[in-house]
Amino acid sequence: MMRGEDSDEVEIDLSGSEASTKEEYFEERGGPLWRAPEPLEDEDNIHTSNLVEISDTRPLINARDPRGINECLQVSFEDVIAEPLSARSTDKVWFWSNALFEVCRVWVYRVVSLLLALPMAFLSGLLFALLSCFHIWMVQPCTRYTLIITYWLQCLWAVVLELVGRPLFTSAGRCCGALSVHLADQ
Repeated sequence: MMRGEDSDEVEIDLSGSEASTKEEYFEERGGPLWRAPEPLEDEDNIHTSNLVEISDTRPLINARDPRGINECLQVSFEDVIAEPLSARSTDKVWFWSNALFEVCRVWVYRVVSLLLALPMAFLSGLLFALLSCFHIWMVQPCTRYTLIITYWLQCLWAVVLELVGRPLFTSAGRCCGALSVHLADQ
């Protein structure tokens, strides 16, 4: 421990335990050391993390874009239409155009997403599953197989670079290291 640091004092009781039998000892400490504590009632999903909750197949009602992929699509009426002070419509026109914009934006999105979301989700899932299967069962084994087969070539290349490349480039570096370029103003 370094000097000057404040240390917390720990009090250790070296006297004998008040419990005289093993049963009293275990009851005093909540049971034997090898037994796991009973889970609390409010700990239903203690092994889930935020990543598991995000990756779960259940629909995410509150956090539909938890990673902020579509931050650029948060558009409101004021982002699209703005009237300067010199040219203003009546308040009712402004109010109803705002309402119509929002209702149209929301309902057209809902209808189009109803028509396209399920087929696109199915196709995206199918494509991802096929690519994953292809990568797991074809690409990765072939890559590993090639690396195993060509290990001797990797060793040979390392030796060639060590015997030929290093001396050649070291000599070239030392020869060119003495060169210097001076720029003069004219």
